[in-house]
Amino acid sequence: MDLIPRMSILLRFNLTLCVAVILLSLFTQASHGAERTLTILNWSEYLDPDLVLRFEQEYQVKISEIYYGSDEQRSDLLLQNNADGYDLILSSGVDLQSYINRGWIAKLETDKLLFLEQLSPKWRSAFPGAVEYAIPYFWGTVGIVYRHDVIKEPITHWKQLYSPAPDLKGKLGMIDEPRDLIGMGLKSLGYSANSEVSLQLNEVEEVLQSQKAMVNSYIYMTLDEHSPIVTGEILASMIYNGDALMVKEHSENLTFVLPEEGGAIWVDYLTIGAKAKEPDLAYAFLNFINQAEHAAQLAQYVYYATPNLAAEKLLPDEFLNDKVIYPDADSLKNSEFYKPLSARSQRKRNIISINVLP
Repeated sequence: MDLIPRMSILLRFNLTLCVAVILLSLFTQASHGAERTLTILNWSEYLDPDLVLRFEQEYQVKISEIYYGSDEQRSDLLLQNNADGYDLILSSGVDLQSYINRGWIAKLETDKLLFLEQLSPKWRSAFPGAVEYAIPYFWGTVGIVYRHDVIKEPITHWKQLYSPAPDLKGKLGMIDEPRDLIGMGLKSLGYSANSEVSLQLNEVEEVLQSQKAMVNSYIYMTLDEHSPIVTGEILASMIYNGDALMVKEHSENLTFVLPEEGGAIWVDYLTIGAKAKEPDLAYAFLNFINQAEHAAQLAQYVYYATPNLAAEKLLPDEFLNDKVIYPDADSLKNSEFYKPLSARSQRKRNIISINVLP
């Protein structure tokens, strides 16, 4: 074979090899550059942005939060695609069993969790299925926040919100979450928040219909300096305890009260989606936010009581002694956990909500 054809073959071979190396390099760069995403279904303002950023930097990933405005809305979002694509799902304790039954959340692989001994057994097992499927995130209460600089008579009873004084017309804020709206309405009448008695539910519907003209909004208020209770658009509202403290950052004229009839005691849980795309990242995130110092930082950001006992040891006395965050036994004696309701009772409550809510 003469020299020119041999050189031509060699050049073609080297060119082919070069192209292959370049393509492999580009593929490798693209693979390393592809950002992994941890998708969390969550309430808004329920994660400390600083901790989110630190996790993203440490694991070279992106956290994507999808927000919901009520427990019902969360369930609707999960129904839309059968919970596909959510790595972590924040659930209320009362909805856990339903989500388990629907196959929306995965059973925990406890060998991947490094902090379980730090968790309070009380909150870890407060609801059926919680031990096997969920990690307690925070617990708290539902009560009333009001402007004590305008409302001179202290609010101490739910009835003052559900059957308010005439001068509060158009100045009330309520929650469009039927469980809270109806449950605390039942408490205002002296009944259990979990009542399934038809006559009692009829009675609370009458109260809600009568109250409707006094309500400014059923949309959960914002918690910043533009919050309607800061501006004076609303003077009294149903609210979750930690949120009352968050909005109080913008006004010292606010008082939170857990009414004498008691309120609702809730527990929020983090669960791993059964169809999670990044389950390993989900476990890493659970371990990250449950490191004692991280859990303590997160509690102070959201103003809620942590179920992480190791974190509690790092919290300042001022936080631990705040009865809004950690109500004492006497304050909680008339409060209740929500319980799953019969299908018939749930339908009845849904009808009441449709009739009352705008």
